[in-house]
Amino acid sequence: MLRVRCVRGGSRGAEAVHYIGSMLRKSFVGWVQRSFQSTQAAAVSEKPCAADEKVRDPAAQESPVCSYNEWDPLEEVIVGRPENANVPEFSVEVKANTYEKYWPFYQKHGGQSFPVDHVKKATEEIEEMCNVLRHEGVIVQRPEVIDWSVKYKTPDFESTGMYAAMPRDILLVVGNEIIEAPMAWRARFFEYRAYRPLIKDYFRRGAKWTTAPKPTMADELYDQDYPIRTVEDRHKLAAMGKFVTTEFEPCFDAADFMRAGRDIFAQRSQVTNYLGIEWMRRHLAPDYKVHIISFKDPNPMHIDATFNIIGPGLVLSNPDRPCHQIELFKKAGWTVVTPPTPLIPDNHPLWMSSKWLSMNVLMLDEKRVMVDANETSIQKMFEKLGISTVKVNIRHANSLGGGFHCWTCDIRRRGTLQSYFR
Repeated sequence: MLRVRCVRGGSRGAEAVHYIGSMLRKSFVGWVQRSFQSTQAAAVSEKPCAADEKVRDPAAQESPVCSYNEWDPLEEVIVGRPENANVPEFSVEVKANTYEKYWPFYQKHGGQSFPVDHVKKATEEIEEMCNVLRHEGVIVQRPEVIDWSVKYKTPDFESTGMYAAMPRDILLVVGNEIIEAPMAWRARFFEYRAYRPLIKDYFRRGAKWTTAPKPTMADELYDQDYPIRTVEDRHKLAAMGKFVTTEFEPCFDAADFMRAGRDIFAQRSQVTNYLGIEWMRRHLAPDYKVHIISFKDPNPMHIDATFNIIGPGLVLSNPDRPCHQIELFKKAGWTVVTPPTPLIPDNHPLWMSSKWLSMNVLMLDEKRVMVDANETSIQKMFEKLGISTVKVNIRHANSLGGGFHCWTCDIRRRGTLQSYFR
């Protein structure tokens, strides 16, 4: 920019100012005319700068990420990896989320790999699951393989990792946005690293990407004296609204949220606190409404083996963990289906979950569901509902803490944003 300063020097200075001023006026008028013409031309032939081209693929016409509910036709999905799965150390939050019969297992193997043969069989099962999904016309993406046995340390704690087996726990897709959950177990603090290459690619191609505030996971986030000894203790504590996670800072797992268009249902659990739910509520408002629901559950952790929405106005509700607000769904015209008792044998190890993974199914669309090949009772239930079953055996994968819904995160479903709950 040309700056004109005051010229000192009497009459000669005044003449100089007059001369410079007349020249500037002529130059300015010409500059404006030329600038206007060049601006018009630029507007017609404007091209993104090199930096923009690197950030976003100019060929992308729409976001590669889009999913509003749990049942629209599935087009693309992330499937987790059991490779290098590591037993979390037996810290207070792990103890509160696991059953007493497995505490010796964690005390002995915490910080070490899960049984190698078991993980190998789980890996084979999940590979077959991916093949079946591809056969059904679904694009399958996988996270990175990482060594989860590496010890890490923050200013507040130290731990080893766990796995990248359950993308549903860490990723939540709402519309064209991927939300990265902060998590609540110290063993899962760096789990996001396995998914970052995928998420960065989606972002470059037009998806929104949000990372929720990462908790410090300092000691204050956990009730260090959380009194859990028996199932009765757990029932009493849950009924009193007491959990191992405090309200020290927001924390949540994505699997504590269930999507139904503009309405999203969440539970306060051992890994999701009210501050975490409130963060999600504010973040998604005003387009989405987050409802808090609760259950008669002695050990709430992840909603999808307790309350699984499988269609518009159609929900599976666990009979062992009845929903306290179920009448609201019935009044809204929803059909509440009670799934049958799981068939998984008592001697099959379930280190991180319950038998009710049988209802932790993945809807491929409203009329197709991926279900465990061994669970014949629930297969018959779906058939009576007019839903065809795609059967896959993932018994060994179940042992690591999840069913089909847990092992996946749907990235794209073909559908539109609608309201299903009034």
